[in-house]
This record gives sequence, structure tokens and C-alpha cells, in this order.
Amino acid sequence: MQSKISILTVALCFTASLAVAQSPSLSSHLASDNNEGGSYRPVSGVQQGSVYGGPFSRIAIGGSFNTLGPGIQITTNLADHFNLRATGNAFRYSTTFNTNGFNADAKLSMTNASLAADIYPFRRGFRVSPGLMLLNNNRVSANAVAAGGTSFTFNDTTYYSANANAATGATPMTVNGGLGLNTTRPAFTLTTGWGNTIPRNGHLSFPFEAGVAFVGAPSVNVMLTGWACQDEAQTECGNLQDTTNGTAQQVQTSLAAQITKWKSDLNPLQTYPILSFGVAYSFPVRGAQTH
Repeated sequence: MQSKISILTVALCFTASLAVAQSPSLSSHLASDNNEGGSYRPVSGVQQGSVYGGPFSRIAIGGSFNTLGPGIQITTNLADHFNLRATGNAFRYSTTFNTNGFNADAKLSMTNASLAADIYPFRRGFRVSPGLMLLNNNRVSANAVAAGGTSFTFNDTTYYSANANAATGATPMTVNGGLGLNTTRPAFTLTTGWGNTIPRNGHLSFPFEAGVAFVGAPSVNVMLTGWACQDEAQTECGNLQDTTNGTAQQVQTSLAAQITKWKSDLNPLQTYPILSFGVAYSFPVRGAQTH
């Protein structure tokens, strides 16, 4: 009889322990009873809130190859569907070349910084990212010296760089020009892409995006110095800085008309294309609060 009672007692205790283990509310209650002061403390293993934790609880740092230049990106989470991303890009390139009698030095400078909100409609994968390009110093500059006798054409009219002449003070023509891709400041950006730099699982991500920056109509500036001639024999020449000289006036008028044509040809660049491939590593912020 005593053995039957003992077996029944063990069975009841085993059943009760299973019920406690399978009841979150009861297990939490028991955990709170063991906590000094009686405050509530969920047992480990019970997840509370989002897998992302609270806002700014994770950071991702990455690099990218971009049509705006190589860049660095820093991203933090705002919510399950939203990230905030700061991007900086920089690229410089210079070259020297000779073409059609012009000895030219050209420089490409791409320096910009942007802030964007990454919106994930499905929490992962596909995203849409509106943003602002807050810093934009994207431009091309060049200067060239046209050897004496070199021909050039502005607005379908051909002119000639003057030969050096100590008697008249004539010098070959020089050209300084610049193309700016930063008329609108700040510039609105809109991209779409794939890949969350703060993934739900793991640390590494390989984001891709494509879109445009609305930088405004390109600016074109050209300044001429030296002497130019209307004929190859160089009988009608003038100092291009002399506003009273007939040849100089004609050359400058033709140049202004040519610049208008160049701006029209470059007008599509007012929506500058963005194409980016990158890699990023994410990690939790120490001391960040989750909820």
C-alpha cells in the first residue's frame, strides 16, 4: 500500500512540473517570486518585442563601389521596416593628354555625402530609399593651351590660335573650363535595391542599389585667354580679353552660343545615375535598450 502511495506522489509531482514548464505566465510568476524585491523578471528564452531590439540598437559599417565614387556607409536600425543610412563618397582622377593641337590637363573630382531612409516593405530583401545629397562637389575641370595655328570651332565657326609674336604681344590661346554636377543643393535622391545591411540573421550583407540623384542642370563655364584669329593666315587677330576688339567679340559670341548647345546636350545629367554594389558588417550597440 505504501509503495502505491509513493508511486502516485511521484506521478503527481512530475505532472505538476510539466504544467509549470509549459505555462509562460506561471513560469514568469515563479521567476518573479525568486527575485528579491518581488519585481517582474521574465525567464530566459522568452523573447520580448522585435528581433531587432529598440531603435539604434544595431549598427552596420560597410563600403561600396558607386557611380558617385568609392564610398563608406554607416547604417542604424529605426524599426523592423526602417533603417537610417549615411553615405560618403570620394574619388579624384587627373590626366594629361594632347588632342588636335591642344595640350590639356583634366581633373575629375567626386566628393559627396548623403543621408537616406531605407524602407523595407517586407522587412528584408527589397527596399526603397528616399534621401538627400547634403554635400555635392562633383565636377570636371580642365585647362588647355592651343599651339599657335591650331584650329578650333565654336558654334560651327572655325577660328585659329595665334602664333606668339613679340611685336604685337600675341600669345597662343589658352582655355579653362569646368563642368559642375551640383546645381541643386541639397539634391533629392531616390534609389531602390536589395539587401538589408542589418540582417535578421548573421552579420554580413551584400547590398545593391540603383537610382538617381536630382542634381539639377549641369553648369558649364569656359574662359578664354590669349589671342585668336579669324583666318589661318592670321591677318585678323585679337586679344580675347579686349572687349573692344572685333575678333575677340566674335569669338566670345560664338563661345556663348556653343556653351548653350553643350548645356542642352548635357541636360540628361540633371538626373545623375546611381549604381552601387557593397558589403557591410553589422553588430549590436553596447548598452542599447531593447523592448
